[in-house]
Amino acid sequence: MSPKSTEPQAGKAGRPASEMTREERRKAALKANMARRKAQARARSEIVGTQDAVGGDAPDREDE
Repeated sequence: MSPKSTEPQAGKAGRPASEMTREERRKAALKANMARRKAQARARSEIVGTQDAVGGDAPDREDE
C-alpha cells in the first residue's frame, strides 16, 4: 500500500489547495494596495490643486 496525500488537490496544475489560497490572498492584498495608492494619489492631487488656487505655500507679502 502506498501512502495517500492528505492535502486536497486544486487547480489544473495539481497544486495544493493551501497554495491556491495563498495566491488568492496575494491577489486580494495587491488589489487593496493599488486601491490605497490610488486614493492617496487622488488626495495629493486635490491638495495640490487647492494650494495652487489659494496661493499654495507662497510667503505672505507684508508690504501691501
